[in-house]
Amino acid sequence: MGAPGNRPGAASRAAIDIPASAAGAAAGLLTAGAIYLGSDRLRHFDAALVGYAAATVFLAFAVVYRYVVWVQSPPARRYLVRGWQSFLSPRNFLRFPTLVPRALVANLGFQTFIARRGLGRWLAHQAVFWGVVLATLITFPLTFGWIHFEAVEPGSRYAMHVLGVRVVTFDPLTWLGWTIFHALDIAAVLVIAGCAWFLWRRFRDREATTGQRFGYDFFPLIALVAISVTGLLLTFSSALLDGAGYGFLAILHMATVVLTLVFIPFGKFFHVIQRPASIGVEVYKQTSLEREGVFPCRRCGEPVETAAFVRDLEGTMDELALRFGTWVETCPRCKRILRGEAYLRDVKRGF
Repeated sequence: MGAPGNRPGAASRAAIDIPASAAGAAAGLLTAGAIYLGSDRLRHFDAALVGYAAATVFLAFAVVYRYVVWVQSPPARRYLVRGWQSFLSPRNFLRFPTLVPRALVANLGFQTFIARRGLGRWLAHQAVFWGVVLATLITFPLTFGWIHFEAVEPGSRYAMHVLGVRVVTFDPLTWLGWTIFHALDIAAVLVIAGCAWFLWRRFRDREATTGQRFGYDFFPLIALVAISVTGLLLTFSSALLDGAGYGFLAILHMATVVLTLVFIPFGKFFHVIQRPASIGVEVYKQTSLEREGVFPCRRCGEPVETAAFVRDLEGTMDELALRFGTWVETCPRCKRILRGEAYLRDVKRGF
């Protein structure tokens, strides 16, 4: 018998993260339970949507699993803890009452930091962002059976129920009815417009083409376009073709959605899950700046970052045993100068 570490499968078992697996399994079970209870014990659950529901349960497991793994690393853990401490601090709220709302609106809602990179890029990002948000707010509740529609007698009015409670009745031929029934089409148009700009940029902009990768940069955009186009084709089939080809298009649309949901935890889309954590970090940086001021560069005296941020970064360096703690006390310009001097001293002059 060999040592336990040398047995077949021992490395695979060691690679499994137990806390992340437990958290992911709990998230999957909670999602399945929410589907069951929210649809009135599957009474309002459409069996034709079981593929979407199964993919969503897997999505919940995989997203939470990866998030827990991410948070366990020292930099991300300190990043998250400091952010949430500042975000939830009553003292910070009393001292800076508008800071949290402004951070939520500017950084999360309108991503104003992207506007500094160009107006077109920001508009395209906003189109994709709000299109995806709108589609998510509609698709998941419909898939789970949390939202369903019933015909109201007499006449041709419909009632929309949310978690079993009637919230609105409407005539499908009015502007309200058209908007409700075509909200996903509106979302699809927004997503296609934004993705078209990004695809055009990746083919034409030299800055974007030099470092792009198919799986990381192109596939997410292609997936969003495929979902949007197949969704619009469903509307086209039912409205103008009397349902011709609807069955095939429904299967094709479901396949693209399911594949994209499965891809989210393992690709570029995961940054959407990580992004909200940056709100707390923004609050942390602003409040620590007011409280402790900036840290001056140890070489030239120019501001580097907030003093608290530099202190935390040094702590992370020490925790990872990188032995570059004092390096973070130097501004980017001085880092370049020091690297050039070291190259000249240790490499160039050696020849």
